[in-house]
Amino acid sequence: MPLFGDRARSLGERLARLGVRDEDLEESFVHAGGKGGQNVNKVATCVVLVHRPTRIAVKCQRERTQGANRLIARQMLADKIEEMRLGAASRRQQEAEKIRRQKRRRSRRSKQRMMQDKHAVSAKKAMRGKVDE
Repeated sequence: MPLFGDRARSLGERLARLGVRDEDLEESFVHAGGKGGQNVNKVATCVVLVHRPTRIAVKCQRERTQGANRLIARQMLADKIEEMRLGAASRRQQEAEKIRRQKRRRSRRSKQRMMQDKHAVSAKKAMRGKVDE
């Protein structure tokens, strides 16, 4: 069953750039678990996708429909393959590094400079007085 739409087309191009062919993918559908009520129990909406050459497996049961889960599973697979190939340059690692930099403590000198600037602004505001009429 082919995927349709602009998102599916752009995802197909991304997978082609990564060298992933449809023949390399092993796709199976299973009953999802958890919340979702009768739909989850009756329909096999959960998608399990395995890329045979790399043996990377992805399981997606985020959405209620099988078609949406197929698209999301392919995106997750592309992310994993990209991360494996690019390593340090991968998007996820770059985001983690950015957060690590943001959480890093300031040096003493930069903290002193920041506090001096704050005190200067505070003193300037304190000098402003109320205007008597």
